Amino acid sequence: MTRSWNDWKEVIITLLVRASGYSAILFVALIFIFLLREGLPALAEVSPAELLSRRWYPIEAYFGLLPLLGGTLIVTIGAALIATPVGLGTAIYIAEIAPRWARELLKPFIEVMAGIPSVVLGFIGVLALAPQLRRLLDLPTGLTAFTGSLLLAAISLPTIVSVAEDALDAVPRAYRDAALALGATRWQTIWRVTLPAARSGVLTAVMLGLGRAIGETMTVMMVTGNAPVTPTGLGALFSPVRTMTATIAAEMGEVATGSTHYHVLFFIGIVLFLISLMVNLAASSVVFRSRKRAERILS
Repeated sequence: MTRSWNDWKEVIITLLVRASGYSAILFVALIFIFLLREGLPALAEVSPAELLSRRWYPIEAYFGLLPLLGGTLIVTIGAALIATPVGLGTAIYIAEIAPRWARELLKPFIEVMAGIPSVVLGFIGVLALAPQLRRLLDLPTGLTAFTGSLLLAAISLPTIVSVAEDALDAVPRAYRDAALALGATRWQTIWRVTLPAARSGVLTAVMLGLGRAIGETMTVMMVTGNAPVTPTGLGALFSPVRTMTATIAAEMGEVATGSTHYHVLFFIGIVLFLISLMVNLAASSVVFRSRKRAERILS
C-alpha cells in the first residue's frame, strides 16, 4: 500500500511539473493570440506606407512607427553599451577578485538594487540626473535618450551581474588551478579560461538584461522627453525621444476601444513581442552552438 501511494505521488508530481512547463508556453501563446486579434486590424485600417512613415500624431491620423522604433532602439542600445561592460566587470570582480567579506556585502546590495521600483528610478532621474546632465553637457533639456539609457543600464545591471556571477562561479575550480599551474597570470586565467567556460551563462545574463531594458516603461516615459522624433545620427542620443513602451503606457488609457489608434497601439505591442522573441532566439542559438562546440571538444 505504501509503495502504491508513493507511485501515485510520483505520478502526480510529474504531472504537476509537466503542466507547469506547458502552462508557460500556453500563457505566452494566449498573449500573442490576443495581441494578434487586437493589433492586426491596424494593417487593414492603416496602410504599411503610413505605418513606416516618420510622423506619429494620432490626433490627425498620423501613425508612423519609425520615431517610436528608433527611440526604442537608441535607448536600448545605449543602455546595453553601458550596462554590459559595467555588469560583466562587476560580476568578474565579485566572482574572481573580491575577498569574501566584499562578496558578502556586494551580492545583497545588488539584489536590493534589483528590487527598486522603476518609477522610483524615474523620479530620481527627473529630479537629480536630468538637471545635472543638462548643466554638464550644456543641453536644452536633460530629458533625453542618454538619460533614459543611463537609467535603463542601472535597471539592467542587477540582472546582468547576478546571472553572470552565478555562471562564473559555476566554472570548476580545477580550470583555474590548471591555468595557473601552466604559468598563466590571474587576468589571463579569467580572460582565456573562466570567461570562455562561462560563455553561455554570461550571454544569457546580457540577453536577460537587454530584455529587461526593452520592456521597461515607467522610467523611459519619465526621463526621455516623450518626443516622437525620428533619431538621426549620434546627436539624437542627447535629444528627447519616445519609446514604444512609453507610447502604449501614455496613450492606451485615453484611446477609444476599437478605434484605429487602439489597434495601432496593439500593433506596437506585436512589434515589441517579436523583437523580444528575436533577441531570445538569437541568445538561444548562440548558447546552443556553444554547448555543441563544448561537447565536440570534450568528446
